[in-house]
Amino acid sequence: MVPSEENQLVPKEDMLWRCRQSIFDEMKKKFSQIESAADEPRVLCIIQDTTNSKTVNERITLNLPASTPVKRLFEDVATKVGYINGTFDLIWGNGGSVADTTSLDQSSDKSVVDAGFEPGKKNFLHLTDKDGEQPQIVLDEASGADDHNPDRFIGPLPREGSAGCSNDYVGQNYSYTSILSKSETGYVGLVNQAMTCYLNSLLQTLFMTPEFRNALYRWEFEESEEDPVTSIPYQLQRLFVLLQTSKKRAIETTDVTRSFGWDSSEAWQQHDVQELCRVMFDALEQKWKQTEQADLINQLYQGKLKDYVRCLECGYESWRIDTYLDIPLVIRPYGSNQAFASVEEALHAFIQPEILDGPNQYFCERCKKKCDARKGLRFLHFPYLLTLQLKRFDFDYTTMHRIKLNDRMTFPEELDMGSFIDIEDESPQTESCTDSGAENEGSCHSDQMSNDFSNDDGVDEGICLESNSAAERISKAASEKNSLLYELFSVMVHSGSAAGGHYYACIKSFTDDQWYSFNDQHVSKITHEDIKKTYGGTSGSRGYYSSAFASSTNAYMLIYRLKDTTRNAKFLEVTEYPEHIKRLVEREKELEEQEKRQREIERNTCKIKLFCLHPVKQIMMENKLEVHKDKTLKEAVEIAYKIMDLEEAVPLDCCRLVKYDEFHDYLERSYEGEEDTPMGILLGGVKSTYMFDLLLETRRPDQAFQCYKPGEVMVKVHVVDLKQETVVPPISVRAYLNQTVTEFKHLISKTVHLPAETMRVVLERCYNDLRLLGVANKTLKAEGFFRSNKVFIESSESQDRQLAFTDSQLWKLLDRHANTIRLYVSLPEQSPGSQFRRTVLQKASGDSGNLDEICERVKGPLGNMKSVEAILEESTEKLKTLSLQQQQQEGDNGDSSKSTEASDFENIESPSNEVDSSVSAENRELENQIQVSDPDNFQSEERSDSDVNNDRSTSSVDSDILSSSHSSDTLCNVDSAAIPLANGLDSHSITSSRRSKANEGKKETWDTAEEDSGTDSEYDESGKSRGEAQYMYFKAEPYVAEEGSGEGQKWLLIHVDKRITLSAFKQHLEPFVGVPSSQFKVFRVYASNQEFESVRLNETLSSFSDDNKITIRLGRALKKGEYRVKVYQLLVNDPEPCKFLLDSVFAKGMTVRQSKEELLPQLREQCGLDLTIDRFRLRKKTWKNPGTVFLDYHVYEEDINISSNWEVFLEILDGAEKMKSMSQLAVLSRRWRPSEMKLDPFQEVVLESSSVDELKEKLSEISGILLENIEFAKGRGTFPCEISILEIHQDLDWNPKVSTLNVWPLYICDDGAVIFYRDKTEEVVELTEEQRNELMKKESSRLQKTGHRVTYSPRKEKALKIYLDGAPNKDLTQD
Repeated sequence: MVPSEENQLVPKEDMLWRCRQSIFDEMKKKFSQIESAADEPRVLCIIQDTTNSKTVNERITLNLPASTPVKRLFEDVATKVGYINGTFDLIWGNGGSVADTTSLDQSSDKSVVDAGFEPGKKNFLHLTDKDGEQPQIVLDEASGADDHNPDRFIGPLPREGSAGCSNDYVGQNYSYTSILSKSETGYVGLVNQAMTCYLNSLLQTLFMTPEFRNALYRWEFEESEEDPVTSIPYQLQRLFVLLQTSKKRAIETTDVTRSFGWDSSEAWQQHDVQELCRVMFDALEQKWKQTEQADLINQLYQGKLKDYVRCLECGYESWRIDTYLDIPLVIRPYGSNQAFASVEEALHAFIQPEILDGPNQYFCERCKKKCDARKGLRFLHFPYLLTLQLKRFDFDYTTMHRIKLNDRMTFPEELDMGSFIDIEDESPQTESCTDSGAENEGSCHSDQMSNDFSNDDGVDEGICLESNSAAERISKAASEKNSLLYELFSVMVHSGSAAGGHYYACIKSFTDDQWYSFNDQHVSKITHEDIKKTYGGTSGSRGYYSSAFASSTNAYMLIYRLKDTTRNAKFLEVTEYPEHIKRLVEREKELEEQEKRQREIERNTCKIKLFCLHPVKQIMMENKLEVHKDKTLKEAVEIAYKIMDLEEAVPLDCCRLVKYDEFHDYLERSYEGEEDTPMGILLGGVKSTYMFDLLLETRRPDQAFQCYKPGEVMVKVHVVDLKQETVVPPISVRAYLNQTVTEFKHLISKTVHLPAETMRVVLERCYNDLRLLGVANKTLKAEGFFRSNKVFIESSESQDRQLAFTDSQLWKLLDRHANTIRLYVSLPEQSPGSQFRRTVLQKASGDSGNLDEICERVKGPLGNMKSVEAILEESTEKLKTLSLQQQQQEGDNGDSSKSTEASDFENIESPSNEVDSSVSAENRELENQIQVSDPDNFQSEERSDSDVNNDRSTSSVDSDILSSSHSSDTLCNVDSAAIPLANGLDSHSITSSRRSKANEGKKETWDTAEEDSGTDSEYDESGKSRGEAQYMYFKAEPYVAEEGSGEGQKWLLIHVDKRITLSAFKQHLEPFVGVPSSQFKVFRVYASNQEFESVRLNETLSSFSDDNKITIRLGRALKKGEYRVKVYQLLVNDPEPCKFLLDSVFAKGMTVRQSKEELLPQLREQCGLDLTIDRFRLRKKTWKNPGTVFLDYHVYEEDINISSNWEVFLEILDGAEKMKSMSQLAVLSRRWRPSEMKLDPFQEVVLESSSVDELKEKLSEISGILLENIEFAKGRGTFPCEISILEIHQDLDWNPKVSTLNVWPLYICDDGAVIFYRDKTEEVVELTEEQRNELMKKESSRLQKTGHRVTYSPRKEKALKIYLDGAPNKDLTQD
């Protein structure tokens, strides 16, 4: 046995070994394949599905081997997205590098690399429709076969970018493949304009109603009688034709809404679908008058019911016949905690009569007394199309808000209405055709319907014209009852809350009995189970709180059709269309084909930015070039030539297109020899955006175009002339980055014809970065050259070459050039009478109106001038002696037509002042040496007197010293604010953007008024400069303004260094304005012609830019410790109690009486108020409320806080001032007379304390009301606390239970509070309804004019209206 066993083991081991070897070989082979695949390049494909709004932002990524065939690519994409292969196209996206933008060949066996894909890079593709048809989706067999899958739900679909609905509802989950394309369903969706889902639901329901659609098609539009744009039936016809024939997935409804007379704002209004149904039906009836369709709505949708009241004692019944278009069914009865379970239950409740008994008894005409009665409704006739509205929207009187009832209510697919129709025939002796006159709660009255339909059978309210016998009526009703079986075909669903939500429709097609969900642009198949999910509620027991946890998606309107084979219609076939519909179908098809062709053209059109420097105007123009990808470069030049309108400026053969980078101002390349190349190839395909632009370059006929090669850099060369101190406009030169500096100099030398040996080249790499290129063999790339560069060259043999670059004249000139801006300054009209101005102008030019002479004199040499220290010492002593004179004489010698603010400088007539002025005017030169102060030593800034500018700053006494001395040496701060670079093809401006070195560590104090009102002087007490010297630039010349830019005004064109301070800038302007800098103000004019005052003397002009406009206005600037104050007059009994008077200046440490003394002459001259100092008071102003009364001995900044842009009230007194102490309290009282329904004028009451008893005593004294009968209330809101006289008696808090005024609820702690009071024994007058209405109109008008009555008004839902003539300004709506 042993040998036999051994013989059996040998083959097993051999077999096992062979298996092992086989597995090993297979693994080795696979590893070899993996290694070879790893070595193969990969192609990254990024595909964007553009066929669906849901997926447009989603991308599919495939990483394929480079050898993958294109055919396999399509298969992989189809698998990824779930589309049937062959039903979509792939085209190159905006990131593709392939020029060809046509669709990829789906059947191609070429590898993706051979097809143009680039390995190692991103290859972008767009998945698009094929031949205009949507891609077909692969249906999952498991879910597709089982239509009763309970997990499937077609509800409100999330839509990108759609604001059509509120987000109050929870969106249902759905898969990408659950939405069937139009080719599957055969139906077209409607685009939601914004919030028009309610409209889409109704339109789809009407479209799916055969009787309505067929009748609409039979109506023929007469273009000679009506504008098609405003014809509602015609636009509905067009829409239905498109829904039936269009190949699009969804179509727009804008033409329909336009025929309603709606604008785009209506698309953002949410409305009720039932309301829209009634309004639209009424509008259609109006449009269809005197046509075959005149009674269409009544024939299809109108039913009849009887509203009756029957006496329970004698059986007498009064009734009337009403018509209805829909039946409103209550979800939950009023006061009940339980909802109706079904539609049938709600219908029974609808016709359930109620008993009128007790106080609600009915007066019987037969019994001649009040009797118990039965009141109810009976259906007499049901329409062919039965509409049921489930009243899910209710009002919660507990929370006082609208709510939505989400309770479950079932509805059958077939509804038998036979049990609800009335076939009982009461005996003629017990009936009456007169109106009962009873209140018809809960019934469908004719005034609730969308239209008062006439009763064609002769039945009218209160009149009985029935001629049929009772037997005939019963027989007819019985036969009708047996055939009242209705089938459900439309469920309009609302998802959301009472505040907002979304509508969609579930509609059954009568063609194939299949249910579909019409959810805006999405149309999909659904099942009966999906319909049941719209019942609402939960599966649990019903209760009062059940709707709080129920689904917010439920049925809102149900439409049934009567099952009657003799009346049930089918949709018209194409062969049955009327001729006008056939023509309309052809016309719409042609329009759709045109749109398709246009879309194809758009898809193949390259759109790129186009620039052109106009050869005559020398301005850069910008436009968009739209050219088909197959157009050649030559044809594109012709199109660009016409776009830029160069026909009269330059010949066509002098133009060409070049590749251009507008951001870097760089010409990338020209296209020599490629005139016949298609633009699609030159531009790299059709893309949504391009990373470059095109420039239409022009030349003179005697010039030749320069060749721009890729890899070149563009250099703008500015030639600098040190002798003339000029920088000429740039010349463009092309260079290579690998060129050396020496080679670059020789290149420039050939262009500008200057010697290269002595040439200095300065590169401006960025703002404030000037670099002298001094290393001869260094390459341009190493020096920092980029695509577009700017250099300055100078080639003189001056000694300036020997100096360090930052100390050289070249650096200073370039620094000045970089920081110089061009400003347009409007000068004020010269007012006669100013000795200062006459002196300056006469000394400067001999003619006060000749600006040219002034400018020439200003450019003269410096000559002999006093030192800054000497001028400061003289000016300080001079101004000390003149300071008091200025205050005392202010306003006395001024021109009556001029503001008194200018009076301060009219009295400066010192001989020393004249000498200083003339010296300053004669010796001001083109370039003034201006010393720069240390910004760290600035204490504060000038105060603003601008209404708009709220910055607090004041000019100082030291600033006035500088103004009066007219020193040519002025100090300037250097601003460190960043300035954006300005790039252009040619820099003709005198300035370029560069920032000078700024002092760091600058701190500004904003905390207190004391800090804010500090000095702006840039000198210390000894008059020594606190900064280092720098050279500033200022040049002024006369300028003639354009027409309409202030004719008659004098203008200056000023070139100035933007690092100059406002203080120094104003001093430079003195000889042109004719007054010291402290006596005029600078306003900056913005594009909208708004003016803002520049007030901070120690700030630079760095925020200004080229061509900014400045307006100069006369007016004294503020000194240290002064504040600009606006004075308003308080008129307590005027309709407008707050009236502006004037601007004045109050100073720190000044008493109230002193400020009143200064106001007296100003009030007399400017306002015509001739007052004595004891006839008026000043008081605090807070908005429009009068506050604390200022006593004469109060001191500003000590007793009264004062700030910039301060406002005060001036109140004229009737008698002597009663306010003597701060312990007193002044309130404004007003008597209310209820018996006369009027308010007396205000009277001031001055109290010695805050006692309520004292207030009542004072009110009793001035009114004569007995003390115990006085009742008072505090006014509400802003002074004068306006309130309607219809509300004052009950709305105010009369007679508060307090003993002092400074406690709750009064809180009267300051002067100016408003107190209403009355006599409690005085009765309110009885008003008739007519008197009350008349008084209400007057009060509403009065309060509306005053603007004091401000009440909260929540946004109201806009009423839904359809304008029959398309004009919303006419109230022809039917609602």
